[in-house]
Amino acid sequence: MDSEEESFIRLFPPEGPQDEGSESPEQLRREVERLKIFAIKEENNRLRQEKQVLKNKLEELRVLWNDPVRMLSALPEKKMVFKGLTVNKDDMNKLMLTPLIRYPLPGGSALITFEEAKVAQRIIELREHTVELSCGELKELDQCRMQVKAVPVDLLLPSALEIRLTQSSRSILVSNLPSLDISKDGLLDKLELFFSKTKNGGSEVESRDFLEDSDQVVLTFAQDGVAEQLIEKRFIQMPIGKRTYKVKISPCMSGDISNMQLQPSRCPRTVLLLGIPDVLSVESMRDALEIHFQKASRGGGEVDALAYVPAGRTGMAVFVEDTG
Repeated sequence: MDSEEESFIRLFPPEGPQDEGSESPEQLRREVERLKIFAIKEENNRLRQEKQVLKNKLEELRVLWNDPVRMLSALPEKKMVFKGLTVNKDDMNKLMLTPLIRYPLPGGSALITFEEAKVAQRIIELREHTVELSCGELKELDQCRMQVKAVPVDLLLPSALEIRLTQSSRSILVSNLPSLDISKDGLLDKLELFFSKTKNGGSEVESRDFLEDSDQVVLTFAQDGVAEQLIEKRFIQMPIGKRTYKVKISPCMSGDISNMQLQPSRCPRTVLLLGIPDVLSVESMRDALEIHFQKASRGGGEVDALAYVPAGRTGMAVFVEDTG
C-alpha cells in the first residue's frame, strides 16, 4: 500500500492495559509524541491535496457551466429511446424524459441510501464518522476503528431539452411483436425473411437491430421507396410458426440533441462516504458500514441500499427517478 492510500487510513488500537516492555516511560512518551506529530503532518498533507483536487474540479465546473456548448460536449454519449402514450392532440409533440444518471464511484468509497431524507442530512452534517471494525479478519487489530467522511451527492439533471428529429428514408420501426419462446436472433431472422420478399411489400434487408431497451426492431432496406410504402400500410399480417400476428410499422425517427439546459440537483436520501481503508473483505465492510449507519445513536437510520467500492478499484452507481 503506497503512502497516498495510507494517508486515508485512520486505525486506532483498542484502549486498555499494555504488556510491559523494555522501554522506559519517557521513551514511550517521546514515541507517542513523534507518532502524533507524524499523524498530524500526514493529515495536513491529505487535506492540502484534497483541497487542491476540489479547487480543480470547481474550476472545471465553473468553465463548463458558463459555456453550454462545452457542457454538452463534455457529457458522455448515450443512446436513448423515447417512449410515450398519446392522450390527445395537445400531447402529440410532447415527450417524457426519465433521467438515468450514471455516477462514478472512486476506490475506498461507499454510497448509502437511507429510507428517510432527514437521516441522510444528519449524517452529512456530522461529516466525520468513526466506524467500529469488529471482525476476526483483523486478527490482532480486532476491535479497531476507522474514520470516514460523509459528503452529499450532487448530480446535473436536464431541465430543458431540444431534439432535432429526422425520418430515415430506408428504415422502418416494427412494433407490437409477439412474445414468443425464441431467441432475439431467431425473431430477427424471421423478420428479415418476411420483409425481404416483394410479395409482402418488402425488398432486400440491409440491416436489422433491436432498439436499445425496447422490444421494437429497426429494419433498413437496401433500396429507396420500400420503407415509405410499408409505412403507409401501418399494420401488416405476419406469419410466425403456426400463427399469424398483426405487427405495426412506423417511421424510424432519429434525433440529435440541439440544446440542453442542466441544473444541479442534490440526492436527498443518499450519502457518499470517502476514505475507507481496504482492511476487510467487501462483504464484511458492507456489513460494518450498514450496522454503524443504521444505529440511531450514531445519527443513522434504516438503510435502503448500500454500495461499497474497495480501494484500488472503481465502480458505477445508476440513479433513477424516485417514484416513492
